[in-house]
Amino acid sequence: MTRGWRLRRRTRLGTEVDRATYRALHTASLASPALREGLTTASAERSIRHLRTLLGTPAVALSDTAAALAWEGQGVHHRDDLGPLLDRVVESGETVVSTFPECDDPSCPCRQVVLSPLLVEDVVVGALVACSDAQSGALVRAADEVARWVSGQLELAELDASRTRLMEAEVRALRAQISPHFIYNSLGAIASFVRTDPDRARMLLLEFADFTRYSFRSHGDYTTLAEELKSIERYLLLEQARFGDRLEVTLRVAPEVLPVAVPFLCIQPLVENAVRHGLAGQQTGRLTIVARDLDQECVISVEDDGVGEDPERVRRALAGDADLDSVGLGNVDARLRNAFSDDYGLVVETAPGAGTKVTVRVPKFAPGVHVQ
Repeated sequence: MTRGWRLRRRTRLGTEVDRATYRALHTASLASPALREGLTTASAERSIRHLRTLLGTPAVALSDTAAALAWEGQGVHHRDDLGPLLDRVVESGETVVSTFPECDDPSCPCRQVVLSPLLVEDVVVGALVACSDAQSGALVRAADEVARWVSGQLELAELDASRTRLMEAEVRALRAQISPHFIYNSLGAIASFVRTDPDRARMLLLEFADFTRYSFRSHGDYTTLAEELKSIERYLLLEQARFGDRLEVTLRVAPEVLPVAVPFLCIQPLVENAVRHGLAGQQTGRLTIVARDLDQECVISVEDDGVGEDPERVRRALAGDADLDSVGLGNVDARLRNAFSDDYGLVVETAPGAGTKVTVRVPKFAPGVHVQ
């Protein structure tokens, strides 16, 4: 006996309220990417059409505190009438409901206007302007709700910008920590070869120029592991020119991880720290740098056989104690966590007299992390 099954096709997706909610959320999602860039003419022009769809009014505008950045819909000739109304919004920080002056277009539906303030950190940065042909309490409430949502997106944009500025400041701080003694000693080592081995002096001078060019470059929050390691090799060539056989370096890198994106100057400070401690008070020092391919992650370790450190001091340095963090450990740790989440901070193994090993894990692929 054969039994047939019949699939009933649903012709409707939920109730009308469900569908309206979905449409509103979808429209908001279309406006969000532009607003997450901040309040600019470009972002206003890209988002304004979706905001008008949300409000369903004849016209909508987005303004800063002085003038409309974008206008969508009818009544664009009223754009210049917004100035005094914007002044009231900025001064009071509250929604302003008003009327436009009479215009020559009898078909113009923009008679009433609602200006809802856009706030970032409780400061008015602009207004959402909704126009209609008659007063409506529902429109005022709707404009206020949409303005609050837009303000939330602008707050996130400011947070992103603040985070970027913080990362840039942290990189500048690391650059400032490049030891003047290293620069003087490197130039001194190069000068010592000028007469005895001019070819080597020339090569070292080129390596020094490339090292400083990379360290002080002005673009990009991220670089490839290959570029970071190349700069480290230049640094180590200069240190070996100074220390000679006293500094022994081992470098083992899996080719698969060379293209992985890492925060700029996130490995180099660890190597500088290892050289400094690996040779402190010792005749010789050994430095080992390993980069391994581990499934979806890249694992980098920097290890020295130097004097080691008190684990409590290291913990405090990672926590941001500037008095103890002379080599930027806390800086590097914070930038790794900001880039990849708290699961990817530094792991430091050390003890007095036992050397130090610092391990860095980074994902091979992470959203928003790319080399410019």
